[in-house]
Amino acid sequence: MSKQIHVGSVPVGGGADIAIQSMCNTRTEDVAATVAQIHALEAAGCEIVRVAIPDQAAAEAVDQIKAQISIPLIADIHFDYKLALECVRQGIDKIRINPGNIGSQEKVRAVADACRSEGIPIRIGVNGGSLEKELRAKYGGVTAEALVESAMGHVALLNKFDFDDICISVKCSDVPLTMAAYRLLAERTDYPLHLGVTEAGTPSMGIIKSAMGIGGLLCLGIGDTIRVTLTADPVEEIYAAKKILKAAGLRK
Repeated sequence: MSKQIHVGSVPVGGGADIAIQSMCNTRTEDVAATVAQIHALEAAGCEIVRVAIPDQAAAEAVDQIKAQISIPLIADIHFDYKLALECVRQGIDKIRINPGNIGSQEKVRAVADACRSEGIPIRIGVNGGSLEKELRAKYGGVTAEALVESAMGHVALLNKFDFDDICISVKCSDVPLTMAAYRLLAERTDYPLHLGVTEAGTPSMGIIKSAMGIGGLLCLGIGDTIRVTLTADPVEEIYAAKKILKAAGLRK
């Protein structure tokens, strides 16, 4: 059984129910539009929601959004560690980063220290499309072993800074490769795992690929929280996720 973390009030891992996630496609600084979409997602059954934080304006909108919603909010951070620090100050419930693109170890330490002090978990989000060049060279491309080595290297870096409140994902668009990576990761660690298939294509193909990848892993007892990624209204992701959980025997 995996370790358990808490994203706001929602337990993830440790035998808790599989939590359904989605991500807003609004501009985060447009608070009214973002809150409206989150309310629609929540009504559909979304339990944790993520927003993009590409700049300072988006980061500064976090507290306004949180004041108007009731489900936990995750900040999606790329490259600029200062945006993660601002989201922590704004009361975010979880940070999603790829420590490999945040920058120096001191920047990763700053994020780890801030999150630890506020009890905020971090998801290490490894993506096949942005895998480190040295790992591509070592393994001859994107492989399950390369994805897992990337993830565990990032875990080791956070652990070095006394941070252990971690969730991991190793996503790519290739379903068998994604499944192999998660199976290998589940053998290597007991951190809770966030399941998903990236760049899944059209809504119909996205549902099929997600059902195979996410559903197959769930049937193997792997995974603690899921996001079905579709090029559609995010609400459709929730409907698909619920159907996958039902088919896997995990929801009535």
